[in-house]
Amino acid sequence: MNTDAATTRAWIQPAYGGPEVLEQRTIDPPAPGKGEVLVRVRATALNSADAKILRGKPGVLRLGFGLRRPRNPVRGMDVAGTIVAVGEGVDESHLGDEVVGEISGGGGGLATHTVTRFDRVVPRPAEIDAVTAAAVPLAGGTAWQALRLAGVGAGSRVLVIGASGGVGTYTVQLAARSGAEVWALCGERNRALVERLGATRTFDYRTNGPESLPEGTFDAVIDIAGKAPLRVVQHLVREGGCVVMVGGEGDGPFGPIGRMLHALFRSIGSKRRFRPFAARATASVTSTLLEMVARGELAPVIERTFTFDEARDALAHVDAGHTVGKVVVRVED
Repeated sequence: MNTDAATTRAWIQPAYGGPEVLEQRTIDPPAPGKGEVLVRVRATALNSADAKILRGKPGVLRLGFGLRRPRNPVRGMDVAGTIVAVGEGVDESHLGDEVVGEISGGGGGLATHTVTRFDRVVPRPAEIDAVTAAAVPLAGGTAWQALRLAGVGAGSRVLVIGASGGVGTYTVQLAARSGAEVWALCGERNRALVERLGATRTFDYRTNGPESLPEGTFDAVIDIAGKAPLRVVQHLVREGGCVVMVGGEGDGPFGPIGRMLHALFRSIGSKRRFRPFAARATASVTSTLLEMVARGELAPVIERTFTFDEARDALAHVDAGHTVGKVVVRVED
């Protein structure tokens, strides 16, 4: 293995808690194993999942990420960067490649160097800068998969609940581009943005929530916010339609799992079904979305860009909720 990294700077999470637990440290660079590459990170986009792992909530999440502290102490799942070393099984011709992807291992992006499986990254089109590209994989892939699961296409009428967040802004654009009629719930200050992204009708969720919309109106509902009563959301779709549950709220150690189980119970024997799912960015979908961005057919919405030294503030911003589009940390000096 050859690498240009003698040391790595990283934001380390030594314990579960709020953004205040993060510490910037200098560590040895990770070494790529079989089928892996070492990436010099140029930018990493943060997701709500990073804030959840940071706090270790809901408690059931710790079964996968570490009981007392996260096994991977570096947050950040979506990265754009340069391959600077390769592990066994990866051709050295890829050294210097500019790549994008959701990295393996549940995190590692808030560092100057990170390791990921080579099959999890794709080439970054020359037309797209690293900050823009990093905002695509997980949020864009989630929106893509949710719309596919719902069967949204030309002639569909779809409601997006939580339309101004990272996943929501992609969902609105992709649904509109497919030929669907898009209705959207978001905050009043974001209605104009969501309309520019392709929504036909928008509503302030504080004054015109799901309960104010007519029953049986939609072929599909993409519920990203996960707060509305299940009975209300279910009756918004016509018979044969479905509600795709992308996100969810919930107290206690199991978080939104209880709501999802309740939704599945309500689906039994119903012609208006719930479809919970957990998306993961895939290389093929990420590549497709990047090509759409390069052609000007899809526009990542980036609310704020932070420097690497401001990464704690970036996570605090995401942790506070109500992010519009994506938050990206520019890692490279």
